[in-house]
Amino acid sequence: MNGLDDFKQARSSPKTAETADAKPPRVFALLGAAGGIGSALARRLSSSGAKLLLGGRSSEPLEALAEEIGAAAMPLDAAEFDQVGRFLERAGEEGELLGAANCAGSLLLKPAHLTTAAEFATTLSDNLMTSFALVRAAGRVMRKGGSVVLVSSAAALTGLPNHEAIAAAKAGVAGLARSAAATYASRGLRVNCVAPGLVATPLTRKIVDNEKARAASVALHPLGRIGQPDDVALLMAWLLGPQSGWVTGQVLPVDGGLSSLKTPAAGRAR
Repeated sequence: MNGLDDFKQARSSPKTAETADAKPPRVFALLGAAGGIGSALARRLSSSGAKLLLGGRSSEPLEALAEEIGAAAMPLDAAEFDQVGRFLERAGEEGELLGAANCAGSLLLKPAHLTTAAEFATTLSDNLMTSFALVRAAGRVMRKGGSVVLVSSAAALTGLPNHEAIAAAKAGVAGLARSAAATYASRGLRVNCVAPGLVATPLTRKIVDNEKARAASVALHPLGRIGQPDDVALLMAWLLGPQSGWVTGQVLPVDGGLSSLKTPAAGRAR
């Protein structure tokens, strides 16, 4: 499936087909959908019967996921305002656009004095620019309200060494969510973000697959384990749906206690 034209074929079995007098389908638009957290969120929303438009830079894994769950895929650069605007417009043409999420991002672990200008610019583009592009598009397209969910980081909530670039970008995402929530509250457009700790995804493979680095990371999380994509996807799905209809402007940690507790994993009660 290559685009929104495939929406009419997606989920077209007798069990899920829309009839003329049925309510319009529930639609969610996901950027960065082929990543670890994005794909977990896509599968979770799809299992609820929602119709999805998946966006991302890498067309092959994106289209493979779309084929797997019966969604539509739209390759794009999530940092480009015009492309993200068209992405949401097309999603809105196919039903009731209830929510949009940005799971696009990158990870740079370096001290500031070793970070190049190009690396910092890329980190800001991958994480903050993509989030701003989605909020901007939602403000234009989602006139009847809905939910936008962004991804910040526990590194934006507590000081972690060698996280300067990613912490700056993700702190920007948190500030963006709060300000946009205030701007669009009057129309019922909610904006929230989650702030994960270390999650086992392709993006963090170098850390998670290194025995020493993994052990050090586990020790930072009071609950004593690395997060899984579905830990984050579960909260994001709730924030996207109507069950969280009185929640906006929040930055919600889902980090095993990393950002708020001083008890290391080794010091847990037994």
